[in-house]
Amino acid sequence: MPRRVASALLATALLTVGLVGCSDDAGPAPQATAPQVTAPAPPTQAVTPTPLAAAPTPQVPAGTAPDKAFAVGVREMRLNRDGKRPLPVTVWYPAAGKAGAKPARSADAAGGKFPVVMFSHGLGARPADYATLLTRWTAAGFVVAAPTFPHTSQGGDGNVLDVLNQPADVSYVLTQVLALDAKAGDPLRGRLATDRVAAAGHSAGGVTTIGLFTANRDERLDAGVVFAGTALGVGTAFAGAVAPQLFVHGEADEVVEYAAGKAAYDKVPWPKAMLSLPKGDHGRALLSDGAALRVVSDTTVEFLRWSLYGDGAAKSRIPTDAARDGIATLDNRL
Repeated sequence: MPRRVASALLATALLTVGLVGCSDDAGPAPQATAPQVTAPAPPTQAVTPTPLAAAPTPQVPAGTAPDKAFAVGVREMRLNRDGKRPLPVTVWYPAAGKAGAKPARSADAAGGKFPVVMFSHGLGARPADYATLLTRWTAAGFVVAAPTFPHTSQGGDGNVLDVLNQPADVSYVLTQVLALDAKAGDPLRGRLATDRVAAAGHSAGGVTTIGLFTANRDERLDAGVVFAGTALGVGTAFAGAVAPQLFVHGEADEVVEYAAGKAAYDKVPWPKAMLSLPKGDHGRALLSDGAALRVVSDTTVEFLRWSLYGDGAAKSRIPTDAARDGIATLDNRL
């Protein structure tokens, strides 16, 4: 998509209502009368989609995900892309110790090699807002790296057009995180499965994530998870190697209309699934424990176990986790 068209789409839609995050400081939930993003699918670049039937499995070799829960360690990285884009990064990783405890700063890493998940926050949010969900991924055997973007995070200037720069930020951070696997003396040396990587994000971070598979395709990515996202500005020209996608969207989303997320999902040419929450809003359930978060976290964990560990048994559990308590429905094309 031409950058001028992308900017026009974002300026029209995002500046009107905002792809807001779910920060704890965001104030009361918007009422049902809040304006919505009503967006048709952006113009698609000329590509030849890969038929679903030709790609029934993820591109990682078949394997088995860990069957135990890990303790969680946490650390910070101070990065800066091109000297102009400061990118503090929170990294959660499986740690030695007792599972279920609070994340421990600079804890020793657990034994093993763990896939990496890059997570992008929403507008006005920060990585810590999503800690309940992200530490569950970590406890299941994933290293989760979440940059704080310079303009769209809490305390930034709120420039929504900077979302177009965020896919490149994520790719830069991914390079730095993967380099830790070979860095002498680093606690994560030898602990990263550098060939098993996913991207995930919420709201504006969902736009960022879609961009990593379309206009800014990062070929290192094996899978994606999009929460309340839309393809505004980044297009739906999904490209490159097969990368299974899981979309999660509330049907009562008051910020990014469900139809906009569904339109992007429909354009995905690879194995995919969409977890829809009939009573779900823009994603405040992602912030704290509850029945909806348990369904979302369990479903996403099994998706990541399948797409990054190649665990076929995990794939078979996805429909059961998605259907628990009647909270969500699943369009399963995996």
